[in-house]
Amino acid sequence: MKEFSHINDYDYQLLPELIAQVPVNPPESAKMMVLFREEKDVNHKKIGDLVDLLKNGDLLILNNTKVFKARLTGKANNRSLEVFLLRAVSEYVWEVLLRPGRRIDVGDSIEVMGISCVVEKKHPDGVVEVIFLQSIAEVIELTEKYGQVPIPPYIDESKEAANSYQTVFADRVGSVAAPTAGLHFTSDLLNKLQNKGINIAYITLHVGIGTFRPVKTDFLEDHVMHAEWAEVDKEVVKSIKSTKQQGGRVVAVGTTVVRSLEGVADLFEGQLPNEGFFGLLSTFIKPGFAFKVIDGLLTNFHLPKSTLLVLVSTFFGRDRIMKAYSEAIAQEYRFFSFGDAMLLLP
Repeated sequence: MKEFSHINDYDYQLLPELIAQVPVNPPESAKMMVLFREEKDVNHKKIGDLVDLLKNGDLLILNNTKVFKARLTGKANNRSLEVFLLRAVSEYVWEVLLRPGRRIDVGDSIEVMGISCVVEKKHPDGVVEVIFLQSIAEVIELTEKYGQVPIPPYIDESKEAANSYQTVFADRVGSVAAPTAGLHFTSDLLNKLQNKGINIAYITLHVGIGTFRPVKTDFLEDHVMHAEWAEVDKEVVKSIKSTKQQGGRVVAVGTTVVRSLEGVADLFEGQLPNEGFFGLLSTFIKPGFAFKVIDGLLTNFHLPKSTLLVLVSTFFGRDRIMKAYSEAIAQEYRFFSFGDAMLLLP
């Protein structure tokens, strides 16, 4: 079996007009390409058809992370700059991006949100560690007042886009990007799925800087993933094991769920620990990775040469996925965060 290890193996051309700027309304009307592992045909459905495609006893797992208003305006050395909060390293230390940040040195003070932070460390990849006097909760509270939602750069900034960039089940604050496959779900659709006997569970993965950064190395093995905070509760582990024992399918909603479940299993010799998991993950799912947890995946169409496209291709086969992307372009599917979806089933 050929292993596609060069980033150019995951490239494709996309017309700008196929990049979705806002979600469709209602969300259930979004297109959904359906692929079965043992069938060659491509099926064109709608998100609302999930109710018919999933079975009684299947387990659907979603990411309940909540995007916070991480983009802020600050001032340092009498110059304005953008302060992009990435994640809290400890109660008072945050990883941030500074734009422009080349003239900021260790020890400099930055005024932001009416308070100040001090630069403690600068990393080679551009990430900067700063120290606040305020707690995590206090900083998050201030971002809600002064910050902006960090929507992806390929989406035109608008109030509609910012208001739409959150799932209906978002509950745990900490992401700088939405788990976008989850944007297709309404409370009504979740109720319909549960009424059919499809079980719903939630994990948490706070999406980090890796979502915004392209792969800069030619070969996948040279790319280093940024760590992200993940929480997989012991009850979710119990539900997954019970589902598999009873012949049901575990279907992940989005690559963030895949990174969480498969990343944890990879740390524990292919098994999810019965006690659950809370900690940092940096697993890069690329050719050669052995999937141990998920059976199916609902995911959006991802950027060319991205780690997310590599993940999906690794799960279902690079040739199959790239052919499906060509079909999606021909059928004028909508791409990226607010775009349409594909459902990959065994």
